[in-house]
Amino acid sequence: MSLFDQLHPDWQRELGHLRSNFERLDSYIDSRSITPSYSQVVRALNTSIEEIRVVIFGQDPYPTSGHANGLAFSVAHTVKPLPASLRNIFEELSRDCDLPVRTDGDLAHWADQGVLLLNRILTTEIGASLVHEKIGWQIITDEIARILGERSVIAILWGRKAQQLSSYFAPELIISSAHPSPLSAYRGFFGSRPFSTCNELLHAQGRERIFW
Repeated sequence: MSLFDQLHPDWQRELGHLRSNFERLDSYIDSRSITPSYSQVVRALNTSIEEIRVVIFGQDPYPTSGHANGLAFSVAHTVKPLPASLRNIFEELSRDCDLPVRTDGDLAHWADQGVLLLNRILTTEIGASLVHEKIGWQIITDEIARILGERSVIAILWGRKAQQLSSYFAPELIISSAHPSPLSAYRGFFGSRPFSTCNELLHAQGRERIFW
């Protein structure tokens, strides 16, 4: 099944004008050793737009084989040790919401609650980051950001790449900080309290809080 045909019908409708872009991406990644697996490339977009309340943007998938699972920052239950960025996310979550530090890296339960976990670049080649930075994914993910911004979705923007999308969202609905990568987490990610802040914004919108 093609990438476009794997999208939720809501996204097929909203991104129909970019179908040829999906087809070009299909042709490019065909026969390449990509991560995540082909069936998980657009997994984040299997959710109805109506259900999305929050979006967290990542950069591109984890390059280690078996790590990326189609949801930004997420890995399968079986992945140990966790990627460093995800460990830092869980450390901040523990401090922010007074929770035990998580050891299970599968974030599907966030997605099930309406948190879109979307990388700006949805594929890379196994063993190397940003290999697919210039093949056209950003045309699609920028359009997704525009669509979500028009729906008053809360945007959690970690790092420069994600913050490039800030113009699509209302300033009062943006939660922005340094990236959770070990290279930058101590420059503003730790202590930024994104999870409790997000729930405060959801409460102000009259929406249910996320169970992080």
